[in-house]
This record gives sequence, structure tokens and C-alpha cells, in this order.
Amino acid sequence: MLNRRHFLSSSVASSLAASIGLASPALWRGNLWAQLESLPSKLPDPSLFDRDEEAYWRELRQQFLIPADEIYLNNGTVGSSPAPVLRAVFEGYEKCEKLNEADPEDYPIWGYGPFNEFRDPLAAFVGCKRDEIALLRNATEANNYIANGIDMKPGDEVLMTDQEHPGGEHPWNLRAKRYGIVIKKINLPKPVINPGQILSLFNSYITPRTRVVFFSHITTVTGVVLPAKEICALARGKGVISAVDGAHVPGMMRLNVHDLGCDLYSSSPHKWLQAPKGSGFLYVRDEMIDRLWSTLATEGWDEPQLRAERFQRIGSSNVPALWGLRASIQMANDIGMDRIEGRQRHLCDYILASMVKRGAQTWTSPDPAMRCAIATVNVPPIKRMELETWLWKEKKIRIRGGEPNKLRLSTPYYLSKLDIDKFLDSFDEFKKSKA
Repeated sequence: MLNRRHFLSSSVASSLAASIGLASPALWRGNLWAQLESLPSKLPDPSLFDRDEEAYWRELRQQFLIPADEIYLNNGTVGSSPAPVLRAVFEGYEKCEKLNEADPEDYPIWGYGPFNEFRDPLAAFVGCKRDEIALLRNATEANNYIANGIDMKPGDEVLMTDQEHPGGEHPWNLRAKRYGIVIKKINLPKPVINPGQILSLFNSYITPRTRVVFFSHITTVTGVVLPAKEICALARGKGVISAVDGAHVPGMMRLNVHDLGCDLYSSSPHKWLQAPKGSGFLYVRDEMIDRLWSTLATEGWDEPQLRAERFQRIGSSNVPALWGLRASIQMANDIGMDRIEGRQRHLCDYILASMVKRGAQTWTSPDPAMRCAIATVNVPPIKRMELETWLWKEKKIRIRGGEPNKLRLSTPYYLSKLDIDKFLDSFDEFKKSKA
């Protein structure tokens, strides 16, 4: 365990304080570290869940630095790393910055190692082999590896939806502009009614020139959970590569990429898994590894025996963030992904039903299997930016939306029904003021 006095008296404290924008180590000692030390040192006893489920989740809420009087409904953009993750990051800095490896050649040129101590728990968590995982910074970086790494000719087609994140869509747009590939988009219904509707659309858009089907497992626009396994099977049956943007999935719902049957999968665990910002991954199915070119080239880029490791050789990397990623996986395992997913679905159903009762138009699927922890609604004539700003400044409630009237409401497991009710009451107050 990290020793506070030793750590804070070292030069690491000064450099780390400067790197995260604090005025001085003294301020850091009295602020960030003090807050972190004030949080519970361990997770609630699992038996509390069976005795009093709401009390269990209330205790877990105490693991986060989000002030008690603030309500955070925007995990769809970025999550808050809890205490075990932050402690792991700081321990990583203490370990790494000593530069005192026993072997004089074992100095940390971070970015060239296999990092199996981090890849192994991640691979187990997402359901694949270590050699199929590359540790990157986020889904955007992984999506660029995918778009740049697949052999394609001018006129070859990539099929995607109209609800892709810019970090998923634009790597393909760049390649289209530079090399003449063709981007085709499926317009997804708002809301999607059932999986068959989606499969029919994908099937109708695939042509003999389709080389890649790229889609979000959970879309950033509406939060719909697409039938990824069935789409990947459809693509495989037509000889088309399937690439899935899974930025929202790890930590929101259980994931097994082998069972999914995709060829490629990208993700940003800093959202729902609450991992450090700048920790992401790329999954490459073993049979695809030798078909994917490296985007960044350094030592090892052309060594097939490295398997997916060669895609994480990017030069110097933020290894302490990987300590935090490992801790976030351990925390999710300790709580249990079934519990986490069930809780998040329950909260999402509650907030969605409550908004529909208030006249909101749901853009989230009415099929419970096609939504999890994001409820997206359209609330005309309310202007979402006016509401978003008012909620934050007047009520300390954070949401995210889209122009002109869309609200995207995220429901992480540590929220309470009381938090949601406060949001709903505030929404009613704002709406009444505009009547």
C-alpha cells in the first residue's frame, strides 16, 4: 500500500501535482489527497446487497469524488474514477518513477512491453485471449487502427450507421477522401423497435462491394443496444469484416467478444468501467491479426509472433493509467457485472418511463433488451442547452444532450432513485418556467 508521507515528500508529488494542474504540492496535499483519504478504504460487504440493496449502492456512491450534492447523469461521455482506481494510479506512479529496476537494461521504455499483467485481466473481462488484445488510449485511437489497417481498394464500401461517434466515423471519412473508398450509411429509426428491424436494414445495404461493416454496439446518439452478435454473423456469412465500436459497453453490460463473433472491437473503459482517462483497447480476432497493418511503426511492428501486442507498441505510454485500468476491472468483478448491469437497467427503465409520462418522446428502444444505461428522449420545445446550463448552475445536475431538443440521460449504478427524482422535479420546474 502506498505510504502517504513518503509519497508526498518525494519529488514525484511535485511533478504529478504540476502535471494535473495544481498550484503546489501543498494545495494537493490539502485537497486531492485529503479527499481521497476521506473515502472508504474498502467496498461495502457483499452481504449488504442481500440485506438492503439501496444501502449497498449508497455505500458504493461514497467511493467517488463527485460531491454529495451533485448528480451526475453523463457517464455516456466520461465516468468518474472511484477511489480504488485513483489509488492504483498513484501507486503506479510511485512504483514507476523510482526507475530502480534490478536489471540495468530493464528500464521502462513504456510502450514496448507486453504488459501481460494488464492484458490478462482485461482479456478475461471481455472474453478473449491475451494475444488478441492491444492496450491503447481510447476507442478513437483503436478505430483509426482499424480504418487504416484493413486492405481496401478505391470503390470498396464500408457500411455504417448514421449514429456513429465522430471518433468512429471520421477515420473512415479520412480514408475515403484520401484513397477513394465509399462510405454508406444506414439511417437508424428513432426509436429502434426490435432487432429484426436492424438486421433487415443491414442485410439490404450490403452489396458485393461491401468489405467492412462498422457499427456501434451501443450508439452514442440514442443509446440503443444493437444486435451485435447477429450483425456480425450476417457479415461473416457474406464474407464481410465486422468492426464494432464498443466505447460504451465495458462496465455497462457484460461483454464476451468471442461470443459476439466480431473481427475487431474497440473501446474506451473510461466511460462505464470508470477507468482512468486515456486507457482503451483494441481487440483483434486471432484470424484477423495478420490481415491488419500497423498504423504506428516502431520496433516490433512487423513481427507476427507478437500478435496483437504489436498494435500497442506506440512509444512512451502512461503505464500508471494501466494500473488504474486493472483496478477498475477488479472493482467491477468485486461488485459483479450482473449486479451492475441489472442496477443500471433498472435505473434507466425508471428514468425513461418517468420522462415519457412527462410527454417526452423516447428515442431509446421500447424493447428492454435494446437499452441498458442510457435513456435518450426528445423534449421539444425545450432547448436542451438552456436546460443543461440551468440544471448545472441552479441544481448541480449534469446531463448531456444534442441540438435542438435531445436529452441523453446516463444511469450509472451509484445513482439513487432520489437522485433521479431530484432531476425529474428540476425538469418539471424548468418546463413550468418556460410555459
